[in-house]
Amino acid sequence: MKKKETYNNQSITSLKGADRVRKRPAVIFGSDGLEGAEHSVFEILSNSVDEAREGYGNIIRVTAFSDRSVEIEDYGRGVPLGWNEGEGRWNWELVYCELYAGGKYDNNSDDAAYEYSLGLNGLGACATQYASEFYEVSSYDGQNVSSISFRKGEPVTELTVKPLEKRNRRTGTVQRWRPDLEVFTEIDIPREYYEDMLKRQAVVNAGIRFAFRWQKPDGTFDEEEFFYENGITDYIAELAGDTAETKIACFHLETKGRDRADMKDYKLVADVAWTVSKSVRVIEHYHNSSWLEHGGSPDKAVRLAFVSAVDKRLKATGKYNKNESKITFPDVEDCLVLVTNSFSTRPSYANQTKKAITNSFIAEAMNEFLKNQLEYFFAENPADADRFCNQVLVNKRSREQAENTRLDLKKKLSSGMDVAHRVEKFVACRSKDPNLREVYIVEGDSAMTSCKLARDADFQAIIPVRGKTLNCMKAGYDRIFKSDIILDLLRVIGCGVEIQSRKKSDLVSFDLNNLRWAKIIICTDADEDGFQIRTLLLTLFYRLLPTLLKEGRVYIAESPLYEIKVAGRDPEYAYSEFDKTDILARLEKEKKKYTLQRSKGLGENTAEMMAKTTMNPATRRLIRVTPSDAAATARMFDLMLGDDLAGRKRYIAEHGAEYLKDADI
Repeated sequence: MKKKETYNNQSITSLKGADRVRKRPAVIFGSDGLEGAEHSVFEILSNSVDEAREGYGNIIRVTAFSDRSVEIEDYGRGVPLGWNEGEGRWNWELVYCELYAGGKYDNNSDDAAYEYSLGLNGLGACATQYASEFYEVSSYDGQNVSSISFRKGEPVTELTVKPLEKRNRRTGTVQRWRPDLEVFTEIDIPREYYEDMLKRQAVVNAGIRFAFRWQKPDGTFDEEEFFYENGITDYIAELAGDTAETKIACFHLETKGRDRADMKDYKLVADVAWTVSKSVRVIEHYHNSSWLEHGGSPDKAVRLAFVSAVDKRLKATGKYNKNESKITFPDVEDCLVLVTNSFSTRPSYANQTKKAITNSFIAEAMNEFLKNQLEYFFAENPADADRFCNQVLVNKRSREQAENTRLDLKKKLSSGMDVAHRVEKFVACRSKDPNLREVYIVEGDSAMTSCKLARDADFQAIIPVRGKTLNCMKAGYDRIFKSDIILDLLRVIGCGVEIQSRKKSDLVSFDLNNLRWAKIIICTDADEDGFQIRTLLLTLFYRLLPTLLKEGRVYIAESPLYEIKVAGRDPEYAYSEFDKTDILARLEKEKKKYTLQRSKGLGENTAEMMAKTTMNPATRRLIRVTPSDAAATARMFDLMLGDDLAGRKRYIAEHGAEYLKDADI
């Protein structure tokens, strides 16, 4: 083994200048990948938002160029770039080459340059400049434009100051840069990121316009604008649409407080807008214009306050059954459309990426405020209050019923018994290796007989389905799990079931490791009834076992439509009309006489034919159901088998003529 170098006093080094960011970008941006490059854009946008919130300019323009560079332009006061007497240094150096330098450290004072700032730590502009391949700044103060350029963290031009012509006098800042591929592993920021970020900023900054341009490969631009005149109230109306069960409520709070007794008070302003919907569920929190993806203090306040207020009203109106348990927040959030938008002069973010705040005062103040406001709202709007509280109670009882169903289903699907002895007509195979075994789901007893004679009993098992299975897209879980056919299939498959809900954690009793089969093969006749049974089976997998589709464990066995015989040759099989046309054209060209036999169904096929066309791995034709197939199939399931009657009529009107050739007329 090679001897390690000596570790001593000379082994300690420090990163200096741009290397503090370029060699450790994840410390500032949360990632050295695409997410980090995206966050660098947000850091610069934050400074423009802060200017606009202070009343300097109401338009912010963002351009994403096809060379992956970004430009952000605002109409604020401009970034000071000149000489700073107090610091004895140039401001361009402080802002763009010095971490922890900025004008927002004293924002709790009455004469602060910024009161509620999104950019906070004096890191964003410098860190983004350090992490850029190039960075160009032009700052307008109404009389002059000051400009400077950087490359890979170092200035490459002198600061230039040019007077503005009278007709071009303006204020603001234009900054263009390209994230450096030497810093980030990926810099191709998708259009969707810009659109989502700018929309969120428009939502929480009422009255500020965010203009976005996206350059296409041909050099032209797509342009969009994001603007919410009334901020989160307009956003809630947009989210809920005509599904709102109550009027939109908006509560406003202004207060002061402190996180600890020995600390100074700071200001807090908060708006909370919400409504109730049976079909839309959105909860979002923002602080100082930053989306709190991980919540923190406002989320804690909302959870406590809404549970307390709704529980109090349910008790007061006698809605609980005797000995019924108390509601929980999942029961509330299942019908809640809510956005909080708060600002404070001393936010405590979990880290530089600003995805959560931890201020204890904010959590306590918003909790008490929301409790009181909800009590007033319920008293003044009793009809809305009853609709809300009744729906929460419905959610609670549905959740408890689903849990009881889960426990009952777990017993029904228990793998402690021998499947062969408890699933009617199931034909097992000899192998115990789940990596080798296959199970054929076949259509009826006659098909089972043919498949049984044609199979390799070492690794191929068979289970017949008796008639058409339930339409799992339209049926509720209670009805689904009363179906013996479905329960038998789930017992044979062996890995449990996934009950889909709005929470991923609600996947119930499913464990892929318990899957008993390498392949699950749907085998039905090549006719209308067979296709319908196949579709219903795929619906079952989509609704109850989507992971098996994603993992590529579900297959369709192609069965032949025609058997074509030529004297002295092995039969040929056509799996479609196109196959038949090709084979017959070839035989006619060879001047061979043939007989053409249409398949009457799997149950009437000989064992030899079934083995060759359907069961033998060397000669059969299987179609793996891929995730994209499942997604496309799911959309058609929803449309053709779901509850969207209007959509179904529209589709038939638009596409019905395409299927006339297949109609039985």
